[in-house]
Amino acid sequence: MDQGESNFNVEDLFKPSDCEDALHRLYHFLDGELTSERKSAISKHLSDCGPCLAAFDFEAELKAVVGRSCREHAPSGLKDRIAAAIAEASESTPGTV
Repeated sequence: MDQGESNFNVEDLFKPSDCEDALHRLYHFLDGELTSERKSAISKHLSDCGPCLAAFDFEAELKAVVGRSCREHAPSGLKDRIAAAIAEASESTPGTV
């Protein structure tokens, strides 16, 4: 959860620091790590603020691209070779891995 969440006042997001706060919390927002109250307040700010919405769109797309790009799988048999190497090392040096 976001630090300082218990001291949050929804009205704080509708002051001149709106953009700074919304942008600071974009990754928390994208990762679903905010309370529903804060998420709602940031959603409202994004719907009213073009520059912050553009930043949000960029970060959301970047997160999606990274997510799609990081789906590599280990070569077949790698887990078995690692497990065998660990077992062999453990047998040759008792008490260590």
